[in-house]
Amino acid sequence: MKILVIGGTRFFGVPMVKKLIADGHEVTLATRGQHKDTFGSAVLRIVMDKTDESSVKAALCGKRFDAVIDKVAYSSNDVRSLLRHARCGRYIQMSSCAVYQSAHTGIAEDEFDAKSFPLQWLDRPSDYALGKRLAERAALEFMDEKNCVFVRFPVVLGENDYTGRLAFYAQHICMGLPMCIENPDVQCSYIHQTQAGEFIAKLADTDISGAVNGCSVGTVSQREIVSCIEKISGRQAIFSPSGDKAPYDDTASDTSYDCTKAESTGFAFEQINSYLYALLGRESEKFKNN
Repeated sequence: MKILVIGGTRFFGVPMVKKLIADGHEVTLATRGQHKDTFGSAVLRIVMDKTDESSVKAALCGKRFDAVIDKVAYSSNDVRSLLRHARCGRYIQMSSCAVYQSAHTGIAEDEFDAKSFPLQWLDRPSDYALGKRLAERAALEFMDEKNCVFVRFPVVLGENDYTGRLAFYAQHICMGLPMCIENPDVQCSYIHQTQAGEFIAKLADTDISGAVNGCSVGTVSQREIVSCIEKISGRQAIFSPSGDKAPYDDTASDTSYDCTKAESTGFAFEQINSYLYALLGRESEKFKNN
């Protein structure tokens, strides 16, 4: 298949592109040209700025793809600037579990229906969840739902995470910096970067449509994360109401996702414990001698 990838040079975009190449697809990377990739001659490349519709139009003129994988859909205007000009049979959007409006265990895909969400044409709003809801809704203005996939992941963890969120915990514990955690025992879902990328790549070879959840098997609390780093580093966490706000502290309810639909593709998600503690060790090593 001829596949256009929007945003495949960082984080879980890298294992995604590697898997697409390994599966024999003809991959074209579309980026702003700001981040180099390591794929060499295994991919084609075009340069465009997705926030500039004239740039998108010029870059995609005369091209057609079997599928577009869009990892940079943060608003309805992001999607409009792309799908007005992308000729494709299938559109796979990197959405987010942030679209769900209530937190509980076993959240299913139908708990957010993009079709019924009021459409607004906006640039990227400060409200990340709103931007993602609108991105899903906007796609349905240009594509039939049976040709769309909205991939909903929780927080993605991994060695190449540039957000610094997991590193926050290691840094604060190892360096004796106070932090504020209001919900230490709430259990939450995560997914590793490799599985996140490889699952999206697999979707290119399926006929699944609509929203689909994906996450590791099992959940973990911030208390468990902190306890593991304390053991690795030999340091004690410092908690204070005036400390820096912990990044994974945004829900007061245990939260997990029903991945039955994703598993119907034959994809097997890993247990969270199979990678989390090694990852915490890696993050702790960066700071424990400070």
